[in-house]
Amino acid sequence: MAQSPSENTDTHPVLGRILGWVDRPGSANRIFWALVVLCGGLFLADFTYHKHGHFAVENVPGFYGIYGFVMFTLLILVAKTLRIFIKRPEDYYGKAAVDSEDYPAAQLEKVDHDGA
Repeated sequence: MAQSPSENTDTHPVLGRILGWVDRPGSANRIFWALVVLCGGLFLADFTYHKHGHFAVENVPGFYGIYGFVMFTLLILVAKTLRIFIKRPEDYYGKAAVDSEDYPAAQLEKVDHDGA
């Protein structure tokens, strides 16, 4: 049975062999849950020490994690809203677009894929 290129790691560089597990099925779920556990642990660790914040709100346990999550979510929502206003139609550039050029048939290389 022939191996697919991703299964044969003998020819991969060292870093490719080390990180090869990322490409396997189910790895995305493991990475996601590892990040959830890591973020939860860091959030809980924020309750274990006394902070000396410049503003009173900085002394709230978990403030920076909550603030970061809220701001990132707002950034995504603002970007989606902004897209409505700056989105251009597909044919915005018209004939000036590079992909709208027609090539002369005489200059196209004809390839017969039927093997005849």
